[in-house]
Amino acid sequence: MLTYDFNSKGKLPLYICLYNYIKKDILSGILKPDEKLPSKRNLAQHLKISVISVENAYAQLILEGYIYAIEKKGYFVSPLHDTLPDPVVSPVKKQFVHAAAKDGYIFDFQSNNICSGKFPFSTWAKLMRETLSEQAAHLLEATPYNGIEELRKAIADHLYRFRGISVLPQQIVIGAGTEYLYSLIIQLFGRNRIYAIEDPGYPKMAKIYKSNDASCVFIGMDNSGLSLKELEASAADIVHISPSHHFPTGIVMPIKRRQELLIWANKKDGRYILEDDYDSEFRFSGKPVQTLQSIDVNEKVIYINTFSKSIAPSIRISFMVLPPHLMNKYREDFHFYSCTVPSFEQFTLAKFIANGYFERHINRMRYYYKRQRDSVIHLLKCSPLRDRITILEEDSGLHFLMKIQTNMSDEAIVKTANKQGIRLSCLSNYFYDSSRQEDGVIIVNYSGIEYDKTEEAMQRLIKVFM
Repeated sequence: MLTYDFNSKGKLPLYICLYNYIKKDILSGILKPDEKLPSKRNLAQHLKISVISVENAYAQLILEGYIYAIEKKGYFVSPLHDTLPDPVVSPVKKQFVHAAAKDGYIFDFQSNNICSGKFPFSTWAKLMRETLSEQAAHLLEATPYNGIEELRKAIADHLYRFRGISVLPQQIVIGAGTEYLYSLIIQLFGRNRIYAIEDPGYPKMAKIYKSNDASCVFIGMDNSGLSLKELEASAADIVHISPSHHFPTGIVMPIKRRQELLIWANKKDGRYILEDDYDSEFRFSGKPVQTLQSIDVNEKVIYINTFSKSIAPSIRISFMVLPPHLMNKYREDFHFYSCTVPSFEQFTLAKFIANGYFERHINRMRYYYKRQRDSVIHLLKCSPLRDRITILEEDSGLHFLMKIQTNMSDEAIVKTANKQGIRLSCLSNYFYDSSRQEDGVIIVNYSGIEYDKTEEAMQRLIKVFM
């Protein structure tokens, strides 16, 4: 019988500890290929833990291919290849390192990764089981075109409590990722409209609009966000902004500029604002600034957000809030579309939000990322670079800017970083209009760096400029 000690598990869930122990025994050869494992009930009784903990551990091992199940016979160890990775590294860390290593990078300061090790797997697994039990009949039914009511209601309640947005569940449309929702918006407005995009900005946005045959204009930024002067001078009908935390500059748009944008939208029929509330959950000082949607009285704002960043990228669930008159048009013109998110995931997420798990998860992650950010900035300010760098826009979101005095070109900075095993990008990489570019400004995405690897990562980054 398998015997393990859980006294030193710390804050790890029991099923993760059991998963780690069994996986280690498989990789080390203690458990042989095709060896039969104890039944869930027998192992639970022996270890004095719940059957559910054993069930969850076995399920994860099956999912990753370490064991297999034969109906009415039990669970068995899978035959594995001789060159498996070293088992002393935890599953999350090994996946992270392996994924980076295959691209030649050890640390990735470019991608907006998340800390997958903090995901509440046990809670999510519990809610999935409850969904299967409680919603069995509904899971086999066609999903409403705008998403299940339970999820839309949970989102509406969350928006009211935490973002000051008062909307009806009927105004919400669920979709698999913001890319899909933007394509629906383009269809809703028509491809003859002109869309304004922030410059610098997230490169994918222009690609989405252009792939849908929509015309784009690129509007520069000032210290308050998207330039109103440039927007006024353009022929744009619809403006796409991320006011809560602009990527890549990190600017949080002040309320005055938000009001000015609403005035711009109200000056002419057919003008609208697409408000992408990117990174709004992760603000580390002060109170969040009001959304444009919450101060819009003339139905000019479409609010968009996603759970990909706040929970996990694999949770491909995003949503948009349409003003009532646009929701009526959407219902008339696009009710034949099927919702692109399976109802199983929607019911599970609805429970996750409604039962308070999402709020607690965000609070934990906000604390974790704040500690991570403080560590990164502390190491920079105590480094030999301290007199050559300026940290910008560090109080919100999961990245900040580092302006550095250097004779290196941005291209040379990126290449030198690559040699140090670092994936890095500069602010200049995100401009559509090259004449606006400013060299020597580094984007530091710290969310994907494991906390206990922070010092090593920063040492490598510092070497780039020494």
